[in-house]
Amino acid sequence: MTGVRSLFVAAVGGALLLAAPAAAQTQAQMNASAGAVYQRADAAMNAQWKRTYAYMKGRDAQDRGRVKFGYAAATLASQRAWIAFRDAQCKIESGEAAGGSLQPLVRAQCLARLTQERTTQLRNLMWSR
Repeated sequence: MTGVRSLFVAAVGGALLLAAPAAAQTQAQMNASAGAVYQRADAAMNAQWKRTYAYMKGRDAQDRGRVKFGYAAATLASQRAWIAFRDAQCKIESGEAAGGSLQPLVRAQCLARLTQERTTQLRNLMWSR
């Protein structure tokens, strides 16, 4: 009975391994994978930035009040401040693993997370008219 059970466990375990998606195995692969996730997030944010900034320029063009609000200038200042925040925040977060092979992974994960959040923030700035 033990032999049959062992064969069953081995068969099920082997099937699960074959069904599971391939995962990064080495630290270098995990770092590269996290870096790729960040690059995709950054590309999405840059595309959203162009749309949001153009939208804010359009709001400035429609602003006929006595006091000009300066939507585009405020949006640009906000983005520049956010970039400084993101870089400093991810430096802090990856500092726990400073000097280790895990540091690039932690930094890339932080960059991706904050960049995805910023993309949502930029999208939400495009108010309906």
